[in-house]
Amino acid sequence: MFKVGIITSSDKGFAGEREDKSGEIIAEIVEAKDYKLERKVIVPDEEDAILKEIIYMADDLKVDLILTTGGTGFSSRDVTPEATIKACDRMANGIAEAIRYYSLSITPRAMLSRAVSGIRNKTLIINLPGSPKAVKEALDYILDSVHHGLEILTDKAHDCAKK
Repeated sequence: MFKVGIITSSDKGFAGEREDKSGEIIAEIVEAKDYKLERKVIVPDEEDAILKEIIYMADDLKVDLILTTGGTGFSSRDVTPEATIKACDRMANGIAEAIRYYSLSITPRAMLSRAVSGIRNKTLIINLPGSPKAVKEALDYILDSVHHGLEILTDKAHDCAKK
């Protein structure tokens, strides 16, 4: 069972002015797939706050997977990718690229996503979109492959070839 942390980047959510629907959907999906939800938080759209939470979840809680939602667009407050890049030892660009590729079949605005994905020690970090609908679509598309990647990352499997 993989441990998961969820970070919602939202000024309005952090201030209690908006319900965190995307974070809730992520939690429902991962728990339905037998992942253990270790921590779910809302942070303001501030690079230092996002970075601090990623590091805490990866280094102290030792979660296997961190899923972020929000903060990947063009607004000057959208800094989730920058915080994620600073936290990562290695990038795993294919995951964010796969989400964009799939999302482009649904909406041309998917090209505006600046989301990234990477690895910090033994923790995989994936930036997801901010909208509840897009979060569900993205997770439905990537989660089976991500599960295998987590098996490799955490030394629970050693063969990348599909059997």
